[in-house]
Amino acid sequence: MIETYIKELVTYGLNKGLVDPADEIYVTNRLLELFDVQEYNEPAEIPSRPLVDILNDMLDYAYQHKLMEDDTITNRDLFDTKIMGMLTPAPSVVRKIFADKYAVSPKEATNYYYAFSKATNYIREDRIAKDEKWITETEYGPIDITINLSKPEKDPRDIAKAGKAKKSGYPACLLCRENEGYAGHFSHPARQNHRIIPITLDGQAYYLQYSPYVYYNEHCIIFNANHTPMKIDHAAFVKLLDFVRLFPHYTAGSNADLPIVGGSILSHDHFQGGGYTFAMAKAPYESNFTLPGYEDLTAGIVKWPMSVIRLQGSDPARIADAADHILTAWRNYTDEAAYIYAYTDDTPHNTITPIARMHGDLFELDLVLRNNITTEECPMGLYHPHSQYHHIKKENIGLIEVMGLAVLPARLKGEMSELEDAILNHKDIRANEAIEKHADWVDEWIGNYDITPENIHGIIQNEIGKVFSKVLECSGVYKNTTEGREAFMRFVNTL
Repeated sequence: MIETYIKELVTYGLNKGLVDPADEIYVTNRLLELFDVQEYNEPAEIPSRPLVDILNDMLDYAYQHKLMEDDTITNRDLFDTKIMGMLTPAPSVVRKIFADKYAVSPKEATNYYYAFSKATNYIREDRIAKDEKWITETEYGPIDITINLSKPEKDPRDIAKAGKAKKSGYPACLLCRENEGYAGHFSHPARQNHRIIPITLDGQAYYLQYSPYVYYNEHCIIFNANHTPMKIDHAAFVKLLDFVRLFPHYTAGSNADLPIVGGSILSHDHFQGGGYTFAMAKAPYESNFTLPGYEDLTAGIVKWPMSVIRLQGSDPARIADAADHILTAWRNYTDEAAYIYAYTDDTPHNTITPIARMHGDLFELDLVLRNNITTEECPMGLYHPHSQYHHIKKENIGLIEVMGLAVLPARLKGEMSELEDAILNHKDIRANEAIEKHADWVDEWIGNYDITPENIHGIIQNEIGKVFSKVLECSGVYKNTTEGREAFMRFVNTL
């Protein structure tokens, strides 16, 4: 049967434009070598099946014939990526096609590159399809909610092997350009099917790639050619605006550069973007103000649960200068009455999460004010999801959540199913260890609904969305109250 699988896969590669017809025999022979097949009789007929089914059969064959040591998720991922690497064109080929299509239009280039990343199985569509997604209407507009089910849990055997494996400093992290074509190991994913696109931002070398686990449409990562720490400064604003100039159909933003309010990889300078209109982008100005020295720009506070200043204008250089002016002021701003401290001893607390986009012909830059101070009552961060919401979300609020897309833990899928059963069958939620943490929350809203088997799932989804809205409010340094807006304006008036 392996001959049939190989023929299926090569035909898939031909149909997707991954394999040039002139390379068909070459690719076939590489696959025969990988599967240690000495004789090959080309099948006369082959079925037409999804890629994931072909690969799963190949992986089963590899395990049965001892080409793969253990039948674990990590082993299977390492092996199927090696398979797909044999179909994936060289980086120079992909970059040439991208450049040719960009000459027609930026959108045509990204359309090609996104389809290519899915065709190579770098973006595993079958896993992403498992994510649960919905929209909750809030006072701030519709907010996107996802329960992330696409990242598989590690097998204990893989965890043990990763712990025993010799540590390597190559590639230095998951974002480094050296990942392109890298074979991977138990603690580092294989990337033989990974191709990156060089771009220039503010005269510096960067690369464009897509996230393998896309949280939204065309979720991309823009990373520095060098392994250098993240930093929010004037240059970061210039680069974000430069990116949306190059790709005006995309948004681009950066996680903040401090722990708690920052991203998961602070060691490598990078941004995230994509072809998606986030809820925050749809949020209007709540009030406008004049920024002295930048009267040519539109400036104001955005109606959003977090604390956002929005700048609009036709000149990206002016917007970057204005943003740097605001950042510099915020880095050093203390307002004890609002419990905002720029420093405790020599430790800085204030930074900004910036997001750039085009708004028609205008450049737009949102500056989300962040502070990572902790207290005895809030050891994970004062401007962080508060403990009463940890049953839904206790992880840091990064760029994606800031923009209005909740990325919730996979555990919620099973917990919500159990909760539905308990509510419908009048079971004691507090008697179930898996869901007892949700009991107080359920008590708050259960009386507001006439619950049926048909509507229970949607009700729980809606209430989860409301919790996420509250989580964003927790993360805002200025609350949406009279006192909060007065404190926000005290900062604005210092500008």
